[in-house]
Amino acid sequence: MRTPCILTASAVCTLLSRTALAENVTLPAPFLEWSVYVLLLFALLVAVGVFIRKGKRDKKDEFLGTLLGEQEARIHSVRPDLSVTECVRLMNELDIGAMLVMEDDQLLGIFTERDAITRVLGAGLEPSYTKVAAVMSHNPICVSPSTTLDEAMTIISNQHIRHLPVAQDGKVLGMISSGDLTHWLLEDKSGEIRELVDIAGRRRDPR
Repeated sequence: MRTPCILTASAVCTLLSRTALAENVTLPAPFLEWSVYVLLLFALLVAVGVFIRKGKRDKKDEFLGTLLGEQEARIHSVRPDLSVTECVRLMNELDIGAMLVMEDDQLLGIFTERDAITRVLGAGLEPSYTKVAAVMSHNPICVSPSTTLDEAMTIISNQHIRHLPVAQDGKVLGMISSGDLTHWLLEDKSGEIRELVDIAGRRRDPR
């Protein structure tokens, strides 16, 4: 954002104008001294703010591991021998669109709403007698916790999928959806928008 740069330029211009004014107007020495100190302190604070803002990572460059840690992600999974009816019931209770299929902490596949529609109902199978293992998506695409949000969005878009398990060294750490990624991105943008609105409001304030 250009706001810190604008503030820095404003501070420098203010400092220079005050200095020039001080050269043409005779004022008590203590007053001039403290004025210079105040202006220098203000410029220093602005410079620190600019440094902090530059050091702040863009949300899309955040690692998935960090984002999962922030929301304390839980691993929702079912056994491969569970019926589709029971699996869908659990998905509805948890209000999620996909369920990991695991056995002995090993990821075997993923069962999604799309699988329920296309591989079960679309195929004319009876959900109560159909095991999840028979209709799940095998070998789902997994990403590591060091994958960035932007990279995850690219994978989801290119592979036409909505869910990505996050795993490291064979251990599942959680799962993210396209909705999660969109929420994180919009959350970051809304913060920037609020900041711009606040700055605009302060500039219009006549006080």
